[in-house]
Formats: sequence, C-alpha cells, structure tokens
Amino acid sequence: MALVSQKVLLIGLACAALAGAGAVAFMAGGADHKAEHKYDMIDSGDAQLVAQGRKVYMKECASCHGKSGKGQANWQQRQPDGLLPAPPHDETGHTWHHPDGLLFRLVKNGVGALVSPNYVSSMIPYKDRLSDRDIAASIAYIKSRWPKRIRDHQGKTTQSAIAAQAK
Repeated sequence: MALVSQKVLLIGLACAALAGAGAVAFMAGGADHKAEHKYDMIDSGDAQLVAQGRKVYMKECASCHGKSGKGQANWQQRQPDGLLPAPPHDETGHTWHHPDGLLFRLVKNGVGALVSPNYVSSMIPYKDRLSDRDIAASIAYIKSRWPKRIRDHQGKTTQSAIAAQAK
C-alpha cells in the first residue's frame, strides 16, 4: 500500500475511533450530564443566541479555530508535540458530523472526558471558563454559518442521537 494511502487510512481510522468513542460517551450520558441534556438540541435560528455566540466565539475560539472557522493548517496531522491542530468549524471540518449534545459536552468537559482520561488536547475544557448558555451560544453561532444542507444533515444527526438516548 502506498505511503500516502496508509496515512489517509490511519487518519480515517483515528477519526472513526474518536467519533465512535464520542458517540458511546454521548449515549452513556450519566447522572452528571442530566442538566446538560437541555443542550442536546441547540437552536441556530435563535438570533439572540447566535449573536451571543458570535461574541463568545470571537473571544474564546477564533484564536485557534479562526475568525471564519477555517481552523489551523494540516488539522488532521499530529504536530511534533503529538497534538492535533484546531479543526475547522465550517463545512470542510467534521463538527457538523456530531450531534449538539456531544458538541456541548466536548466543549464543556474537554475531549479527554469523552474519549479517554489519558487523551491530551490543545483545547481546554471550558466548564470553569464559560456558562452552559455561553457554550451553547458558541455552538449555535458555529451552526448558523453552515450551508443549509449541512445544517439539515447535522439536525438529523442530533435528532437521531436524542431518539437513541430516549430508548
């Protein structure tokens, strides 16, 4: 197998593992997440929430993810320190592949809380820095910038996750 193909395969497997682990964590929920379930569906059509989210995003997220949500270069390749650069939050990234509740918990508690306590990420957990509403608002802002077809797809992903959780 060509070296490039092996790298692409490894990146794909790593993304699939991360998404799978995140989905398991999302489904598990748990008592600690009961209050957070009100953010399982975040309304990107709420103009006030989006405006609040823009302020939060520009202050807390844009320095890494970019003002336009383009993320950092080579975001799928680990840096020499082993960390992944910040991914884009626009349609070229993978944010829209995840349900709102997972995105909320990822921002609030950090990637390590969802994947593994040993997982190291450049992104800090924001639970001690932002209110739950500010976290939800930043997600609403990100979602509001996606094309309609992507918002629709992500909305169905969110609805499916909520339905599965209710079972």
